Amino acid sequence: MARIVLVHGAFGRAACWDRVTPGLRSAGHDVEAIDLPGQGDDPTPVEELSLDRYAERVCEVLAGGPPAVLVGHSMGGMVITQAAARRPSLVARLVYVAAFLPWDGMSLIDMTQLSEAAGDSVQANLVVEGDPPVATMPPETVREALCHCADDEAAAWAASVRGSQPVVPFTNPAALGGPGADAFAALPRAYVMCLQDRAIKPALQRRMLETAGCEPVIEIDTDHSVWASRPDELAAALNRIAGSDQPARATSSAAT
Repeated sequence: MARIVLVHGAFGRAACWDRVTPGLRSAGHDVEAIDLPGQGDDPTPVEELSLDRYAERVCEVLAGGPPAVLVGHSMGGMVITQAAARRPSLVARLVYVAAFLPWDGMSLIDMTQLSEAAGDSVQANLVVEGDPPVATMPPETVREALCHCADDEAAAWAASVRGSQPVVPFTNPAALGGPGADAFAALPRAYVMCLQDRAIKPALQRRMLETAGCEPVIEIDTDHSVWASRPDELAAALNRIAGSDQPARATSSAAT
């Protein structure tokens, strides 16, 4: 079985994966969900946060064991990409869950300006304050923007594990060159699409995964917060990807 490291997205924390990890562990995987710097229980000051600092934290975790299946949700896709570019030898496979998958020199903000991203519900509802700037989303907008497919209990739980989000990491471009560029480029990549995603539109997900050559692609018919709305289906998808040495392209509305 695989070692799996789970990286949350913007406004998130390690606890976002709490309903996904039991299904992975029951399949025999060694699973670790982490708080990115400044998120969850991590005390890093907002003034010190950047995409590089996020990637550094992931590399520290990866160095503690064998090469891992590295999974990122949403903004976590930016983070796992940068971490893998730094230390490709520590990564067995990259898995993007409704996630940003940048090419060299692109920031998250750049990705949201692509034509396929037009009309996303997060950019329309962000409230940015402070110096350094920190973003929040008004509670009344979160359900429709991020978890409209979840039932009331799951949506309330999802809200309870969300917080604020420093903006600077959104503006930092991915730097994917360097001595390990060839090893990074050779890493296998998989993608879990969310077909009712209002935060990262399916058209943008499709453009990114096709540009990167992701295999397999597994589709789940749900919203952006798949870890809350369809945790069992997500666990099944990740288990399938983690257990596949040479995956064939596949799609599934139930990730079975």
